[in-house]
Amino acid sequence: MNSGGGFLRRFLGKRLALAGLVFILLVNAAVLAMVFSPPAERDGIDLDNSLRPPSLGHPFGTDPFGRDVLSRTVRGSSTSLGVGFIARTFSLVIGLVLGVAAGYFGGRLDSFVMRLADITFAFPTLLLLIAIMAVVDPGLPSLVLALGIVGWAAIARLVRAQVLIYREREFVQAAKAAGAGHKTIIFKHILPQCISPVIVVYSLGLGMTVMAESSLSFLGLGIQPPAPSLGKMISSGIVFMRTAPWLTLFPGLALTLMVCSLNLVGDGVRDSLDPRLAVVRGAGRRL
Repeated sequence: MNSGGGFLRRFLGKRLALAGLVFILLVNAAVLAMVFSPPAERDGIDLDNSLRPPSLGHPFGTDPFGRDVLSRTVRGSSTSLGVGFIARTFSLVIGLVLGVAAGYFGGRLDSFVMRLADITFAFPTLLLLIAIMAVVDPGLPSLVLALGIVGWAAIARLVRAQVLIYREREFVQAAKAAGAGHKTIIFKHILPQCISPVIVVYSLGLGMTVMAESSLSFLGLGIQPPAPSLGKMISSGIVFMRTAPWLTLFPGLALTLMVCSLNLVGDGVRDSLDPRLAVVRGAGRRL
């Protein structure tokens, strides 16, 4: 596994990854600034300023309730990012637990976990999310739960494959011969070897998780009003597409930039953790 210093040095050399990280940090910094602003400035309804086009006072214009679209777009981006991180972490925990158990103990447990993963993969992601959200109450907890359940299978398969490789290595067999228990072998000898690929899969999946959250919110199954959500803002603005296109344009651009930034950061993490992969990709582009 690469040292922390070497990883950081290589990551700082990825300009596109740094640009994506800066955008993500700026969004969260803007949200922190808004937290300390008066509530009236954040969500105040002002019907006299309804559907005003972009101006110096409202760079992204206003919505039908006179609320500032810029403020809601920034907070909606932060909400989508936060939901993505929490849901992806939930998927990571489930995938790690089931993947390690399946790969290390094998047998019927392995067959059960892998068949469960096959069932998850058999359904299109969005349709499975809609089915889950249709039987629970829409809201943030249900949304995180649904996204986490859908995303665990890929991580579990990766972890299982890694565990199957390392459980037969000499250092693991030596630990068993020395009398080490299952807990020691898993957490001290096997899991540390699996961290790098798991981090890569986690980071590369963040963008897709954010997109899935926005898709559910667009359909009315995700974040519920009055909380801002990019997907819900885009959905609400479609009826005003001809008269107030800024209602969908700016949230749509924000969502695009957010997903692209997360993907760029994920690519940077992948190349920094495995420099050989970056060399191969660079050679491929030159061919």
